[in-house]
Amino acid sequence: MGARTLRSVAELDDAQLLAPDVEVNDLARVGERYAVAVTPAMAALIDRNDPSDPIARQFIPDVAELETLPGEQADPIGDLAHSPVTGIVHRYPDRVLLKAVHVCPVYCRFCFRREMVGPAGLGTLTPEELDRAIEYIAGRSEIWEVILTGGDPLVLSARRLREITQRLSAIGHVRVVRFHTRVPVVDPYKVDAGLVDALMASGKTTYVALHANHPRELTADARAACARLIDAGIAMISQTVLLKGVNDDADVLAALMRAFVENRIRPYYLHHPDLAPGTSHFRLGLDEGRALVDQMRGRISGLCQPTYILDIPGGYGKVPVLSPAVREGDDGCFRIRDYRGGEHIYPPPAESSVLNDKD
Repeated sequence: MGARTLRSVAELDDAQLLAPDVEVNDLARVGERYAVAVTPAMAALIDRNDPSDPIARQFIPDVAELETLPGEQADPIGDLAHSPVTGIVHRYPDRVLLKAVHVCPVYCRFCFRREMVGPAGLGTLTPEELDRAIEYIAGRSEIWEVILTGGDPLVLSARRLREITQRLSAIGHVRVVRFHTRVPVVDPYKVDAGLVDALMASGKTTYVALHANHPRELTADARAACARLIDAGIAMISQTVLLKGVNDDADVLAALMRAFVENRIRPYYLHHPDLAPGTSHFRLGLDEGRALVDQMRGRISGLCQPTYILDIPGGYGKVPVLSPAVREGDDGCFRIRDYRGGEHIYPPPAESSVLNDKD
């Protein structure tokens, strides 16, 4: 395979990572629409003898991605509706997303930003756009936390990351800087001393949120990369997406959450998959997700319990699925109350998800 990232269906085929009965031309159509990238670390984890391999399912294109169902949205969690300047999403009062880059080391087939990321996506902020984004943060004293996401911010060089953290360090009201990334898992050797140092914002607390969905992703190399971050004083939390055919099993989820805790990573969010186009083959119902989380209760330590979260379609924020804010109706749909008191139907009707928006 070679030690390089595979970036097309043809390269995946040459590396013998496609199922033998797959029509390559059909998959090529998927690759033309949505970005493809599989790092050497992830390619090495794929079991070619298992047609249901959970690692392959996350990264290898599937013709099912060409089917867009009613209700699926290019911007399912409403980033664009809350973007006052390029690169900033300001959905909650005390924190903002800073999307400095829209490329990733790998492209997950279930990604909720799949219409925005990749070589043909929104790209990397220009120096002028980054200036305006930093100015926006500096000008709003209510912003306590800056969350770098994208894309994956750790694809940036240590020099560029250091520039960003130094600029955030100079803003007094920003107290926490958080990075969301898959890099320690999918490209663990990138997490070297220079990168770790670049993530440290002087006078601030740095968090790294690691995205991993299956216990096999936490290889010895990935665990060592996380240890380098944690030993330097960076706190780590986890993010996992609940995915059909990947981790929709209580034993798999339990093993993943235990692995996080064993490696000093606090389980944080278990996300219900978003309504991104071409991702219906990954989605479970909310009732199925609730049942899985219920199965984990009692069988694993409280240290290992993530919060099961739904991001309300349209940009209305996150809600814990097991909270009283989520009620199942007689019609099979759920009534969701957002943090501002607005009520929404899930899954949303095609025309609108809002019942009573109090924003």
